[in-house]
Amino acid sequence: MVSFPGDTLISSAMDVISQSLTVPVLIILLIIVVASLFLLGEIIAEYFKNKKVKVGDIYDLIFKISNATSIEHLQVIVSQSDIPDLQKRILTKISDTHSMKKSSREAAARRLVEMEEERIDKNLNKTDIITRIGPTLGLMGTLIPMGPGLAALGAGDINTLATSLTLAFNTTIVGIGSGALCYVLGKIRKSWYDRYLADLDALSDAVLDYMD
Repeated sequence: MVSFPGDTLISSAMDVISQSLTVPVLIILLIIVVASLFLLGEIIAEYFKNKKVKVGDIYDLIFKISNATSIEHLQVIVSQSDIPDLQKRILTKISDTHSMKKSSREAAARRLVEMEEERIDKNLNKTDIITRIGPTLGLMGTLIPMGPGLAALGAGDINTLATSLTLAFNTTIVGIGSGALCYVLGKIRKSWYDRYLADLDALSDAVLDYMD
């Protein structure tokens, strides 16, 4: 194979670039591990904090809202219900728009629900990001040490090879493990939020229908 003068320079530059990424990749993987554990604790706390509302309870609440005698009575019904506090605040804000025109009420209600959807999307993005970049960084952390490791093998330096392989395996485990954990957490959280938003949509429609 013909070797060009620039090949060695390019190869050296690529080697420097790849090896310079070692520390940043390790630091980001460490941050990902800490973030994954934090998200795990956050979801456990969320599970115990927000009790699950049964479908029958939502149906009963809609029935009570439709039979409220006044806006004040409606707000009392909402405040005394078993739905999450965030839903109570949103429904109360929607009921406060009773003096507006119908189109304005609907626009305000739609925006309040959209803001809640945006908040939920931000929470879901946390796990989605780690799910995507965790395994990628783990793969980078696997391949980067392999260059020096293979070079050490060619030179008969077993100690350097062992160190490189240990680092490669550790980063693979950390990256894939964090990604898998956040994938599961994201799926669990999404199922909660889908139910939460479905309930919120139904209740907000009930409040708007009452004010029509």
